[in-house]
Amino acid sequence: MKKSFRVKKEKEFQKVFHNGVSKANRQFIVYVLDKQEQPHFRVGLSVGKKVGNAVMRNAVKRKIRQALTELKPELKQDVDFIIIARKPAAEMSTAEVKKSLIHVLKLSNLLIKK
Repeated sequence: MKKSFRVKKEKEFQKVFHNGVSKANRQFIVYVLDKQEQPHFRVGLSVGKKVGNAVMRNAVKRKIRQALTELKPELKQDVDFIIIARKPAAEMSTAEVKKSLIHVLKLSNLLIKK
């Protein structure tokens, strides 16, 4: 994903955490903050040390980014959202990560119905 599609700064993360709405399933938590003036969505990823070592955490992040790239046309555009991976995400395949993300994104009303 391009840098313009990412939430990178700590201040921006905290704004989404404190002002956003959260939804979760067993593998992921999603915090969503509406931003009307924004031309496209921005996403932040957080994978804590409980998930595994650095290699495992980076693998989980790659799978999440891949799933989001495939879902990009179906995602709401005027939002910032943070995805937090929970421990079960470490043992999932890329297809399972995508399926679980679709579930939690639907709960968060981030997927545009087609």
